[in-house]
Order: sequence, then structure tokens, then C-alpha cells
Amino acid sequence: MTAPRFLHSLICFAGNLLVISLGLFVFDISLHSLMFLCLIWTGINARLLGHNYPAIREMMSASISQALPAIYIFMLIGLLIAAFMQSGTVAALIYHGLNLLSPAWFLAAGLVLCSLMSVATGTSWGTAGTLGVVLIGIGAAMNIPLPLVAGMIVCGATFGDKMSPISDTTNLAAMSAGTRLFRHIGSMLYTTVPAFVLSFVIFLALGFSYADQSLPQAAISEIQQALSGSFGLNLLPTLLPLLVLLVMSLRRFSAEVSMSASVLVAVLVAVFYQGLNPAVVLNNLWSNQPGNTGVTMIDDLLGRGGLLSMSWTLLLALMALALGGILFRSGILRALLSGFIQRLKSPVALIAGTIVAGLTGNMAMGEAYISIILNCQLFSHAYEAQGLDAAVLSRSVEEGSTMTTGLIPWTTAGAFYAATLGVPVLDYLPYAFLNYLNPVISVAMAALGIGLLKRNNSVN
Repeated sequence: MTAPRFLHSLICFAGNLLVISLGLFVFDISLHSLMFLCLIWTGINARLLGHNYPAIREMMSASISQALPAIYIFMLIGLLIAAFMQSGTVAALIYHGLNLLSPAWFLAAGLVLCSLMSVATGTSWGTAGTLGVVLIGIGAAMNIPLPLVAGMIVCGATFGDKMSPISDTTNLAAMSAGTRLFRHIGSMLYTTVPAFVLSFVIFLALGFSYADQSLPQAAISEIQQALSGSFGLNLLPTLLPLLVLLVMSLRRFSAEVSMSASVLVAVLVAVFYQGLNPAVVLNNLWSNQPGNTGVTMIDDLLGRGGLLSMSWTLLLALMALALGGILFRSGILRALLSGFIQRLKSPVALIAGTIVAGLTGNMAMGEAYISIILNCQLFSHAYEAQGLDAAVLSRSVEEGSTMTTGLIPWTTAGAFYAATLGVPVLDYLPYAFLNYLNPVISVAMAALGIGLLKRNNSVN
């Protein structure tokens, strides 16, 4: 085998970027098909270095094998979201959460509502496409600038996408960095909580300048009546599945056990409290069906989840893992970035470099998933060399990838938010405070030596 040279590695990596960029943005080709072409291209380059096909297949298999625990969690995510829909957990969050809204508190309360929903469902897109649309309508009725409202929605939606134990990106980052899910979430608390509190204060201050605006009670009443006509909304039974998940997580049960228990409790609530047919509930765990409240956006939300809904992300993750396995184990990525990474001599430089790499990956590839996986593989040895826990790596990767993907107009997330909320990315970007404050706070705290988890599980 021949060690890859920098020029060869650059050509290989640039070829992948070219395939993905042209395929996504010029020819509108499926990302999965593009990943297949990238696997072929990268496999050819590995073969030119002297690796035969069995060795290349082993590179892919080894990378996927390391991710098997997270694959189980991916499947449970689909089950859990569907179960939460069936049990009325999400419906209760919307119903009671809407009661928190008042003109002065609209922005701050909307941030909390979007955060709660995204944590409960694990999806930023689902939150923006349902509750976000509702909040856009309410904000417009109160004459609050829509870019400001959209920025608030993106902040709340991204918060759960980053912090929820049932979020695909949260699990993907933990899996790719080789750390436990709740170790990863605990590490992110150091930087995400201060950024969230600061964002909340900013939205609260901005909201009071619109305190004299009126609230469209008719729209809120329509949604609440539709929900109350389809679900029992008593908080104790409907939030029980979520409480089970949170309590078991805090008691350090494994994610698989906590999520499985929460699914079972949600199924029981759906059957015995909501009065649903057990066969219908169990079938919806595979492929959830839209609700029948009569409000389209709510019905679409209630149809989210199920094992089938995870297939897009799971298959993409498997292909990206296989691609990352070849790039990493053949030495191509190491030859490409070793010079840059070697210059990151301090923890603060390493964390800042990781965040910049995540942003660059999003801009180049248009997807946070691939950026998360590849950057975890690229930077893992550097974090080990500096004695930093893998959870610091996974946290930094999320702050560079998950937090910035919605701020770039040509990423899938940016395009989705713009189309769904009706506000261009560059218009809401200045108001997505959490998304850019979180990376800044992360670097600042690293400079102060806060939250630098060591491999012996202590904090520097």
C-alpha cells in the first residue's frame, strides 16, 4: 500500500465535493445516489493506493460496525415519535403551550414552545413546519417583523435538534465520535444552556417593544378546539411518556432502555387514556398516519414518526459512514488535513478549528449529516492527543455542523426553513441568536477552561 500524498488526497476529496455540489444544486439529484457515486470514486482512489476490494469493504464495514448501537437508537427514534403522537403528548404540548402566549411574551414564549416541541419530537423540521407555521401566522397578525419571528422559530427548532435524545443529529454525533449519548448531551449543556438563556433574554427584551399588539384568539381557538376534539389533554397522562424518558435518562439508564420504556408507556396511554385501537397504535409505530383534527398543519404533524420515517436518515448515515471509513482508513483525510490539525496546539484552537470545519463542511456539502460524521473521524485523534473526552469532540462538531446548517441558504435545512416559513435565510439569519451565539460561547468557554471534559471524566 502507498501512503496518499496531499495532491492525491485533495483531488479525491474535491471530486466528492464536486459530485455532491453539482448533483444537489445544479441537477437536483438524490443525495443517496450522489453518495453512491462518491463511494465509487473514493473506492477507485483507495484502489490506486494499493488497497484491494476486500480491504476497502472492510474499511466500510468497520466504520458501520462502530455505529451499530446508534442504529438501534435510530430505529427507536421513529417508534418514539409515533408513540408520542398517538399518546397525545405532542398535542398536549401544543394545546397548553399556546396558553402561554401574550403579545409581550410572544417571542420568548415561542422560543420555549419550539424548544419543547423539538426536544419532544427530536425534529427541527417538524417543529418549524407545524408550530413554526402557526407562530408565523400569529406574529404576522401582531405586526411583528417576520424575519424576527422566523429567527426565533429556527432557534427553538435547532435547540431540540441538538439536545434531544431522540434527535438524529444528536445520536449521529455521539455515534460518530464514539461517546455515549447522554455523555454527549451532558457535555453540550455547558455551552448550550448559556447560549439559550442569553437568546431567551434577547427575545424577551425585543418582545416587550410589541407589548401593545393584539393576539388573534380565533386562530388559537381553532387549533385548541381541534386538538381537544381529538385527544384527552390532561397533562398527567399525556406527559407521562416524556417524564419516563427524562427520569430514566437522568438515572443513567441506557438510551435504548429509556426510549423503549417510554414507547411502551406511550402505547399504554394511547390505548387506555386516548381510547385508540391497539392494532392501529402498533401499526402506526411502523408508519404513522396523519391525524383527523380538521386542521391540516396539525394533522400533518400528528402523522410524523414511525420506523419507516427513519429510513431516509438511516440509509444516508450508513452510506456516509461507509464513505468516511474509506476516506479515513485509507489515509486520504489524514494526508489532506493533518497539517491543519497539527497546528491546533491548544484546546481552544482545536475546538474553534472543529467548529470552522463543521461550518465549511455544511457550506461545501449542503448537509449536516455528512459533515458531522467526517469531522468526528478527522478530529478524533487530535482530541485524544490533547486528553479531551470524545464528548467534547461531539459537542464541538454539533456546534459547527448542527447549529450552522440552517444559516446557509443552499443547505437542505436552510432551503426548508425558507420555504416553510416564507422568510429568506439571509433575512432571519441576524435573529437566529442561538445558532451563532452557541459556537461563540463554546470557544469563549474553552478559552476560560470551562467544560473541557478530560478522558478521565473530570472537568478542567
